[in-house]
Amino acid sequence: MRAHLPVSRFTPPTSPSFWRSPLRGPRLTALLGVVLLAGITLLFVTGLLSYAAYNPNLAGGVNDKTPDKGVLGFYLFAWPTGPHWLYRVTQGVHVTLGVALVPVLLAKLWSVIPKLFTLPPARSLGHALERLSLLLLVGGALFEFVTGILNIQLDYLFPGSFYALHFYGAWVFIGAFVAHVVLRMPRTVRALRERRDPEADADDTELVAREPAPPTVSRRGALWLAGGGSLLLLATTAGQSIGGWWRRTALLAPHGGADPGSGPNGFQINKTAAYAGIRPQDTGDDWRLTVEGGGRQVRLSRAELLRMPQHEAALPIACVEGWSTDDQLWSGVRLRDLAALVGLGERPPDVLVESLQLHGAFRRAALRANQVRDGRALLALRVGGAELSEDHGRPARIIVPAAPGVVNTKWVARLTFGELS
Repeated sequence: MRAHLPVSRFTPPTSPSFWRSPLRGPRLTALLGVVLLAGITLLFVTGLLSYAAYNPNLAGGVNDKTPDKGVLGFYLFAWPTGPHWLYRVTQGVHVTLGVALVPVLLAKLWSVIPKLFTLPPARSLGHALERLSLLLLVGGALFEFVTGILNIQLDYLFPGSFYALHFYGAWVFIGAFVAHVVLRMPRTVRALRERRDPEADADDTELVAREPAPPTVSRRGALWLAGGGSLLLLATTAGQSIGGWWRRTALLAPHGGADPGSGPNGFQINKTAAYAGIRPQDTGDDWRLTVEGGGRQVRLSRAELLRMPQHEAALPIACVEGWSTDDQLWSGVRLRDLAALVGLGERPPDVLVESLQLHGAFRRAALRANQVRDGRALLALRVGGAELSEDHGRPARIIVPAAPGVVNTKWVARLTFGELS
């Protein structure tokens, strides 16, 4: 007689019995959602501040790498030059918080994943809108967090420009986020008011397991796990923007980059001279700075620049990837003094800065008049009492308080003063 082996039945993820964790429920989802509501709101605000810091409407958008942005690229305000650490803080918060929220985001996605597989796809118009916002929310969140983390590591595995992809992705994500918050807020408030999961309504039944498996951890333990992961990422990332001794704690800080070496030029480098295609002959004795504006033009050698009044400013380099240097002591010629050479000394206008770099993003960058007029805004020739190294922009570079690192142009070849907006 032939023995009959038991036949296992495959349970598809569209079946409620597939999801058996006893931890899922409206209250857990609501708690994680409130944390993300606060965190993502702060991420969006600091992201808008980062966009404003580029002064995106200058020179036909030379600083803005998001073409055809239409109304989404509305101009916020002229980015200020003080306090000098402003961009260091806002972008440091943006990147560090984004990294720290990853465990909470993953926990939230885990808590609602059964909703992505429920059938029928829509039971009502409201349910259909919620499902659509959920799909856009999940897709947008994963896209924004993945591209952001890849960018801070300088791993551009995605096609196209990070600036454009992250910009448009952020608007899709925040639109879905706002819609989802509006649709879910009443149920979130109700779930948080109850010490235990309330009676689930028709749209929340899929969160509660019908055939729960034995628990391996409590809900409080799951929350501690997600929160502990976030705190660990915070502790191993934040030091890259705090600086000083704290930089040693930034084990997960954005990318290693080129080794800056030691001495006055021994601080972080994103783009080396070799990477930018700068040749030794380009920065040698034949180098000249061209200054234009007001219908006049002057050309200056480095020796002539050194004979002009020299000024000092202690300023950091703060980058969009979230890292920043400690304050470095820069010395050189004030931008407003260079504007005065072409007759624009009383109220210097905007300036277009062009680099010896022949290709790549931010080969040209624009600075607003309030930045030019700040006495700490320099065409720097030295740092820490030493000549600039080639990787830090020799023979001359821009340094402006509170500005993103990419508009502190290195290997400067030309300054064109005039109204650019």
